Amino acid sequence: MSAQVKTFLCRSDNIGVLIHDSETGACAAIDVPEAGPVLRALDETGWRLTDILVTHRHGDHIAGIPEVKEKTGARVTAPRKAGGEIPGVDVAVGEGDTVSVGSLTAQVWETPGHCSDHITYWFEQAGLVCAGDTLFTLGCGRVLEGPPEVLWRSLQRFSSLPDDTQVFSGHDYVLSNGKFALAADPNNEALRARVAEAEQAKREGRFLIPSTLAHERRTNPFLRSESPELAQGVDLPAGTSAEKVFVTLRSWKDRF
Repeated sequence: MSAQVKTFLCRSDNIGVLIHDSETGACAAIDVPEAGPVLRALDETGWRLTDILVTHRHGDHIAGIPEVKEKTGARVTAPRKAGGEIPGVDVAVGEGDTVSVGSLTAQVWETPGHCSDHITYWFEQAGLVCAGDTLFTLGCGRVLEGPPEVLWRSLQRFSSLPDDTQVFSGHDYVLSNGKFALAADPNNEALRARVAEAEQAKREGRFLIPSTLAHERRTNPFLRSESPELAQGVDLPAGTSAEKVFVTLRSWKDRF
């Protein structure tokens, strides 16, 4: 695998991600929440930014694009469904398209739910997925456009990925997500251990991003909604569909 990845904080809780192809020297930023941290990370690594891969149109993911593009000349790839709401777009993509960062190739998935234009980048050979605000460590995105069932279907896309897939999400919401997850799934020992790990990471100035699909399948209530324990946690009868359990969980999280 020729991919090297650097993660860092932007704004208060956005996660900056640089993916570097060590074979060719190409490098992509996943979103640009603000310019300064991205440019500093490039200086620290010595990597040359060639690409900006945008997950969705929200301002806290795109605000730094104009400055970073001006200073690096990076090509901006963004969701076609965002229309003209993302600055400096060079390439518009949607479901079934592929993007290349040097020798690294990513499949583009449309994963609406948080918003209608959201896309995810799945770097199969590198074993990593850039999930933006669709899937978080111990959580999932808030539904801002469309019914929650749309986000449910988007999250099902991740079920096909190998356990060791690294999941890079757009925000560090791990501790707040963990608090809710424990309320919904209080007897999950793997979850308790994961929350303790997150608390230790916080004390040490780290964050649990990336996570892995293996961790999320064991601990993330939104990926475990087929579990009888989760149905019980939201006072639904045994045999309730996983989709309905998910919708109930997401509504509860909105009020939590």
